[in-house]
Amino acid sequence: MRRLILASGAGLVFGLGLTVSSMINPAKVLAFLDVVGGWDPSLALVMAAAVPVAGAGFVLGRRRHAPLAAPAFQPPAVRPIDGRLVAGAALFGIGWGLVGYCPGPALAALGVAVADPKGADLAGAPLFILAMLVGMATVAFIDRRMRK
Repeated sequence: MRRLILASGAGLVFGLGLTVSSMINPAKVLAFLDVVGGWDPSLALVMAAAVPVAGAGFVLGRRRHAPLAAPAFQPPAVRPIDGRLVAGAALFGIGWGLVGYCPGPALAALGVAVADPKGADLAGAPLFILAMLVGMATVAFIDRRMRK
């Protein structure tokens, strides 16, 4: 239960940060990616503010013997860069560049779009999430078939 509460709180703070910084607005994200047109550097400023906060979290985490909601730290497995990783990263980047959403901001935008159906530029969030879920299911299906 503690783990669920901590994860929910972290997700709420993350979503609130995305909302306050307007990073749930795909037009703002696309303006950041448009370096030859009307470039909007605000996404870079949000990232510049996030890096020291994350760095402080890593420093504090190293001082702990275990995380708050688990008996021990579990570092990620070291895996080589392979075709699946490169293809997934490319699809992620292409999708982000085309529509201005990635999963975190889309979920936060979904909450705002549901609360305010007339929310400017957020109406695409439900469609994006549906397409994301269909894509995830498709990849899982293809993966299962290829492993057989």
